[in-house]
Amino acid sequence: MTSAPGNASGLEGMWKLVVGLGNPGTKYQGTRHNIGFEVIDRLAEGGSGARFTRKFDALVAEVEVDFRRVLLLKPETFMNLSGRSVAQAVRFYKLDLADLLVVCDDLNLPLGKLRIRGGGSDGGQKGLRDISAQLGSENYARLRIGIGDRGATDASDFVLSRFRGAERPVIDDALILAAQAVAVWTTQGLAAAMNRFNGTMEQ
Repeated sequence: MTSAPGNASGLEGMWKLVVGLGNPGTKYQGTRHNIGFEVIDRLAEGGSGARFTRKFDALVAEVEVDFRRVLLLKPETFMNLSGRSVAQAVRFYKLDLADLLVVCDDLNLPLGKLRIRGGGSDGGQKGLRDISAQLGSENYARLRIGIGDRGATDASDFVLSRFRGAERPVIDDALILAAQAVAVWTTQGLAAAMNRFNGTMEQ
């Protein structure tokens, strides 16, 4: 990469920001709630092993996707306060909300299913709720990944549980698709990503 995230001067319009939601620390690694972090890690690995640094109350890395400059961000504020970190990055880089994509888990989608939308309600996802509150808008793209049917399990306990052995291959495939979806969003735009990755989903 040609520059570190340190000076926003002259960078307006040059960046896309992809945020993966999760909770920091080894205690939460591999949990359903942290699938956004897993997508970001996969994107970083694909970007010639991009290195993370700490900024904006987050871990931040820079990659290129088909010659487009992409800032990857994993907030370290814990899920319910994700908006503080996202808002700092958006304001520092003077980003339009059209250049923001948030990747997160979704309790209401079948395991491994993706859904991309250009805005709307948080659907009970508290990380999205805080981002919308901090940005003062719900008009930013979000990529949701289904984390399975919780059945009678309390939602808070379920999202902090880990995927079962039989579920992991499905999630690994979903991570590959999610990384592809981010690349399409980055290079071809929201409509192209929605058309390609929402088409087979139950609406």
